Amino acid sequence: MPSRIPDGGQRGWIVPIGGAEDKESRRRILSRFVQLCGGRDADIVVIPTASRKPDTGSRYEALFDQLDAGRATSIDFAVREDGQRDDYLRRIEDASGVFFTGGNQLRISTILGGTPAAKLIRSRNAHGMHVAGTSAGASVLSEHMIAFGKEGSSPRAGSVRLAPGLGLTNRFIIDQHFRQRDRLGRLVAALAYNPFAIGIGLDEDTAAFINPDNVLEVEGSGAVTVVDADGLEFSSMAEVSLSQPVCLLGLRVHILVQGATFNLHTRKASAGTLASDRAKG
Repeated sequence: MPSRIPDGGQRGWIVPIGGAEDKESRRRILSRFVQLCGGRDADIVVIPTASRKPDTGSRYEALFDQLDAGRATSIDFAVREDGQRDDYLRRIEDASGVFFTGGNQLRISTILGGTPAAKLIRSRNAHGMHVAGTSAGASVLSEHMIAFGKEGSSPRAGSVRLAPGLGLTNRFIIDQHFRQRDRLGRLVAALAYNPFAIGIGLDEDTAAFINPDNVLEVEGSGAVTVVDADGLEFSSMAEVSLSQPVCLLGLRVHILVQGATFNLHTRKASAGTLASDRAKG
């Protein structure tokens, strides 16, 4: 469960990224995360546990250094015992931001899930530390996580498998590389299993910057697809076999681009800066 926000306090930002974020030119998403964490005073912990590439952590250390973050160090939780190491826990306790890299989200959940490190990250986020993740690192941020699934635009009962994530929030389910890998069907199928949550599909080089008031703002070159099942009128999920398509009535879908917003509490979308730019024109 998400950690309780203290009375009078503010939760830190949650920043899921759709993967393949720009690392070479403007680096808009990573730069904004650094500024959010304090700019030259930022103290960022990189967690490359999802990746099997040995240089993933050091690559992000170098990227954050190039963006003038005050400090960025990598902690690779390789086995579950690492999740209770005092030196790792102290490092997270001191950080202003945590960044999960891409790879395989099940590596994060199976290695970190239920450990003191996972509990500390939840608690620190509830007390104001910012947490971001890209690709697999985005999927694992919420309580309900897409573990794996099949591509395609139509939801089918067997097209998605869910697993517990880190549980920073229970308000949404994330899918990433969304348009590039044709993942609408599996995100909608995930919502058919759990209509309480809001589906957030993140294109590559696109992030959802979710502030302490649960307002999502889009950053990046692609789009965020928001699927809202709050008004779901009918679902055939309980009646179909695993290979059959699911009938769902009453879904709402929003396509949001740079500057557009979505309030996860009121479930209202806004064109945001796009609307103000049109008014000026």
